[in-house]
Amino acid sequence: MCGIVGYIGHKQAAPILLEGLSKLEYRGYDSAGIAVRNGDALAEVVKSTGKLKNLSEKTDGGRTLQGACGIGHTRWATHGDPTQTNAHPHVSGNCTGSASGPVESSVVGVHNGIIENYQELKDKLLKHGYQFYSQTDTEVVIKLVDYYYKKYKMGPIDAIAKTMVRVRGSYALELMFRDYPETIWVARKDSPMIIGVTDDETYAASDVPAILKYTNRVYYIGNLQMAKLTAGRAVFYDLNGDEIEIEESEITFSAESADMGGFEHFMMKEIHEQPQAVQDTLDYAIDDGRINFEKIGITDDIIRDVTQIHVVACGSAWHVGTAAQYVIEDLVRIPVRVELASEFRYRNPILNPNDLVVVISQSGETADSLAALREAKGRGIRTLAVVNVEGSSIAREADFVFYTKAGIEIAVATTKGYTAQLIVMYLLALQFSLVRGTITEEQYFDYIRELRKIPAGIRRILEEKERLQWFASKYSSMHDSFFIGRGLDYAVCQEGSLKMKEISYVHSEAYAGGELKHGTISLVEDGILVVGVLTQDGLFEKTISNMVECKSRGAYLMGLTTYGHYEIEETADFTLYVPRIDQHFVASLAVIPLQLLGYYVSCAKGLDVDKPRNLAKSVTVE
Repeated sequence: MCGIVGYIGHKQAAPILLEGLSKLEYRGYDSAGIAVRNGDALAEVVKSTGKLKNLSEKTDGGRTLQGACGIGHTRWATHGDPTQTNAHPHVSGNCTGSASGPVESSVVGVHNGIIENYQELKDKLLKHGYQFYSQTDTEVVIKLVDYYYKKYKMGPIDAIAKTMVRVRGSYALELMFRDYPETIWVARKDSPMIIGVTDDETYAASDVPAILKYTNRVYYIGNLQMAKLTAGRAVFYDLNGDEIEIEESEITFSAESADMGGFEHFMMKEIHEQPQAVQDTLDYAIDDGRINFEKIGITDDIIRDVTQIHVVACGSAWHVGTAAQYVIEDLVRIPVRVELASEFRYRNPILNPNDLVVVISQSGETADSLAALREAKGRGIRTLAVVNVEGSSIAREADFVFYTKAGIEIAVATTKGYTAQLIVMYLLALQFSLVRGTITEEQYFDYIRELRKIPAGIRRILEEKERLQWFASKYSSMHDSFFIGRGLDYAVCQEGSLKMKEISYVHSEAYAGGELKHGTISLVEDGILVVGVLTQDGLFEKTISNMVECKSRGAYLMGLTTYGHYEIEETADFTLYVPRIDQHFVASLAVIPLQLLGYYVSCAKGLDVDKPRNLAKSVTVE
């Protein structure tokens, strides 16, 4: 949630800040602002509510603000309403905080995250003569930095360090001090931040797309670390204020991957990128026809030692875990628990020494998943991260990391990230089952051949997407929908239902087919869409029976099954087919039409597909 950018160099900062913020719009926001300094001059702050274009128009695309040093922010309201006063940047002075123009304050800053003890800190600062113009926790932390800076007459690093020790919560901070022109100071705890450098420019951002156009040389600043940024240089410090070394990394994907590439929306582009994401993830893990887990540090001995797997995730990643549970338990024959990360550490989970905790997160920064990872590590349990972003917090802190090779995902609703995560969990299931002797070598290679069919299967589905577009436009006025299936199909239904509700705002629920009669069927009435997913041969007739029960109560039925089950057309009003592959892996194909269904319904309703209301790409606060 929220986005931050920073720039120090030799160019005008404001246009760069605005462009960087535009690349972070997918993170979700309700207001935006920038602060720019021109040498020794006072920082100028401009803020606006609503879309970023309002801020751009207010500054003539940044041209009205002079200066080569600046910070910017897109805010997602937590403490305080989405108003111009509450928008960032915030200042340490006792001004109204809403007016644009030069500010006399000694400290100007932006912040991602939540300061949990902000009220306690605010009360302390009020006693020392500080006044507050906003309702935000950010203003409190900016003024706390100012307090330590002035009281102890110390440098910025020491003042920031004292603040970091005093606050509880999560933060990525960017600060400018009046006494230090042409310098930006940053700090982080639990909220994402990267630093990009060239020979004579330095950038800061909460995510890669904001700076990818300018540099692929980056530093991943660690937890409870700080940095001093000047043109072309970043110096890093630990919490004691001692200078530390951080290794420079290289971003391996291109700036073009963060553009729409001719598609109307990022979501549709990313749906079409799924065959490549699957292929790249398979190629990353398979060497000479065999899965190689030793490259990520998981040896055969570790695999043999595992007694139970806990999959911990949020949202779509949790749905990946639900699908993986069916596959792993069937092939490996060890118990799998699928846990919501937001509940995991609060229920005092039972963890045994030989368990494996698998944390799935596209961004690698999901706050609840990161907290769950730390809970497991604190108990001495092995952890495996399945993430898409190199250098992310979860990737750095897990014992083992399996990177999905999905590339940058911009749309809030995940598509290729979900599919790539599924592939990783299939690979995990196959390698565990081979090492533990629950499948033969012959079966192992047969299963790998089946996985290799997935990219072509997705392409075939995409070639026939026009039928879904027609159906979605016809049914876009619906108010309710239900997705039903059994076994692995139920896991697919969960993701399909989420896609429908999150981008088209249609009330949607997913149910195991057999549960309909236990209360839910009372909600089925004329005009409701019921989507039945039927890719598991042994459960096909059971789910058909559930669909018939819904049809008799007035529901309109859409069926999704594999080629060959043409008898479904006797029951369903509209039917889609996906290619046949091994039933353990067909979820990777069955989810594609459901992604398209949600997308086309959203388009037919004229909604913002890539940036649905109230949602953010990466949830970095609890």
